[in-house]
Amino acid sequence: MSSIVTNVAALNGNRNLNNTNMKMGKVLEKLSSGYRINRAADDAAGLGISEKMRAQIRGNTQAIRNAQDGISMIQTAEGAMDEVHSILQRMRELGVQAANDTYDTAARTSIGTELVQLRTEIDRISNATNFNGQNLLTGTLTGTLGGVTANDLVVNDAVAAAIASSIEVAGSKADTYTFTYAAATDTLTLTNSAGIAQNVTLGAIAANGTQVLNFSQHGIKVTLNSSAGDTADNIGAALALAANDTIVVSGTGAAALQVGANTTAYDTMNISFNDSRATSATGLNLVTGGGVDWTSSATVVASNTASQAFINQIDTAITTLNTRRSDLGAAQNRLEHTVNSLGVSVENLTASESRIRDADVAELSSQMASNQILQQAGTAVLAQANQASQSVLTLLRG
Repeated sequence: MSSIVTNVAALNGNRNLNNTNMKMGKVLEKLSSGYRINRAADDAAGLGISEKMRAQIRGNTQAIRNAQDGISMIQTAEGAMDEVHSILQRMRELGVQAANDTYDTAARTSIGTELVQLRTEIDRISNATNFNGQNLLTGTLTGTLGGVTANDLVVNDAVAAAIASSIEVAGSKADTYTFTYAAATDTLTLTNSAGIAQNVTLGAIAANGTQVLNFSQHGIKVTLNSSAGDTADNIGAALALAANDTIVVSGTGAAALQVGANTTAYDTMNISFNDSRATSATGLNLVTGGGVDWTSSATVVASNTASQAFINQIDTAITTLNTRRSDLGAAQNRLEHTVNSLGVSVENLTASESRIRDADVAELSSQMASNQILQQAGTAVLAQANQASQSVLTLLRG
C-alpha cells in the first residue's frame, strides 16, 4: 500500500537511529569517564560489589597511614629512650668511679651532684616526650580527670569563696595527688603517691579575679575564679580539707592502633608505652632504697658500699629500659609487616575493583566505530525513506 500520511519506513529508520544515538551516548560517556559503570543502571550488581570493594580499599589505605603513624609514635618514644640509656650508662660509669676508695667525701659529693642532675634529666626527657599531645614515657598517654564531688577536687567544686572552674590533667600520670597547705608561708603543696611534691605560692584572689595553680612537674593546672574574692589562707585551708584535698587522674599507657578497615579484633593493635621516669616506682625506680640514698648529692655515693648498691640499682634500671625498648622495637617490626600486608591487600582489591568498574577502552572504541557507521547508515536510510514517500505524488499528476 502506498501512503503519504504514515511513512512506516521513516518511522522505523528514525527509531533505529535513536537507538544508535542512545548507544553512542553511553559509549562516549564511558570513554570520557573511564568507567564502565557510571550509574546503577549500567550494572546494578557490579555497582554494589565494587562499592564494597572501594570501602575496603579506602579503609585499608587509611589503615596503612595509621600504622605508619604508629611507627612514628614508637620511634619518637624509642629515640627518647635511647638518650635515657646513654644517661644510665654515664650514671653507671660514675657509680663505678665512686666505688673506688681513692676519693674523699668532697669528690664523692661532686660525683653525686652529677648523678642527681642526670636523674633529673631522665625525668625531664620522660615528661617532655610526647606525640600529638600524648605523653609517651610517663605511663599515661593522656590523663583524664576522675574523682567524685564529695571526696575529691573536681570542676565547679567550691574552694572557700572561689570555684574550681578548670582542672587540666591531660599531661599528668594516672595517680592520686594530695594537697597540703602551710599558712605561715602561703605554700600549697601537691604530692603524688610516690611522695614527689611540688609547691606553689598562693595569693589572695580579688573580686571577679582568677588564680592559676600550675603544678607543671605533675602536669596539673587548676584555675580558680571568685566573684567576691578571698584570702590565700582561706583558699589554702579549703584545698586541704578532706572534701577537696585530692585530685584523681585516670588513664593508661596503652595505645590502640586501627590497622585494618573493619571493626574486628584483628583490625586493631595495642601498644604499651611504659613509664620511663627515674623517680617513679613504676618507671626506672631510681629512688631511695636498697642501700641507695637519693636525699642529696652527698648521700648518693657516700661510700664504697653505697656506690656498689648504686651500681646494682642502675643495672636494674638498664635491664628495665632494655625490656621496654625491646617491646617497642618488636611492635615496630610488627607494624612494618602490617603495612606491607595492607599494601598487598590494597593492590589486589584495586585490581578486582578495576575489572568490575573500569571501562575497557579497546572494546568501547570498537563499539564507537560500529555505532558511528550505524549512525551514518541510519541517517542515510531515513533520508531515503522520506524521499520515497514523495514518489507517491506522481500518481496525482494528470
